[in-house]
Amino acid sequence: MTIAKNLEQLEAAIEAACRTAGRARGDVELMAVSKTHPAHDIAEAAGLGVMLFGENRVQEFAAKAPQLAAQHSSAEARARVHLIGHLQSNKTSRAAELFDGIDSLDSLRIAERLNEASEKLGKRLPVLIEVKLSAEEAKTGVDPQSAEAAQLLERLPDLRHLEMRGLMTIAPFPVAAGVTRACFHSARELRDRWAAAHPRLAFDVLSMGMSGDFAQAIAEGSTRIRIGTALFGARPRRADL
Repeated sequence: MTIAKNLEQLEAAIEAACRTAGRARGDVELMAVSKTHPAHDIAEAAGLGVMLFGENRVQEFAAKAPQLAAQHSSAEARARVHLIGHLQSNKTSRAAELFDGIDSLDSLRIAERLNEASEKLGKRLPVLIEVKLSAEEAKTGVDPQSAEAAQLLERLPDLRHLEMRGLMTIAPFPVAAGVTRACFHSARELRDRWAAAHPRLAFDVLSMGMSGDFAQAIAEGSTRIRIGTALFGARPRRADL
């Protein structure tokens, strides 16, 4: 099935989830997760009106970026690409240069390095704090009860070249639907508590929900869903970069 057909079906499903939740379709932003997919898939989706993309690895998108730039259509020029995978400290400068946002901020050290890199680039970089609400070892993100989270929240207002926008989380998988829904509910409650406690920071973005669980995420207040498989199809094998 083509990306165009997948997008048509996906949009219908998002519309239905929003109706069920009593929310407007415009309240939920679609992020197309393009990790491991080639640059021409990004270009095709952008040409269909998708304006936000998520990539997992700095090196992988560094290889795609010149290909996208070479196509230089108006659609690709307007599209934004965010990093949604774990960011290592030695890649912060390159990430600040490549991406339009970092949705996986999980430590004060990374925040300070991104702020320094963004200052050198003369840009203000949007960020989301990734919170870990699952006990799964493979999941990344900051423990919301940790001293690290508290320090990060306290320091972010002073990091002038970062633009705090909200939270991102990943639900455990595979689990019962009730467990997934509870995770999303916890993320929304955490966002509300932190927004009240830290009025100098913005928490307008709540990024949660993927191809298999976005309807539950929308029901719990997600403002950004991250969709890969339902849009692009099964991920191709990637070569290590």
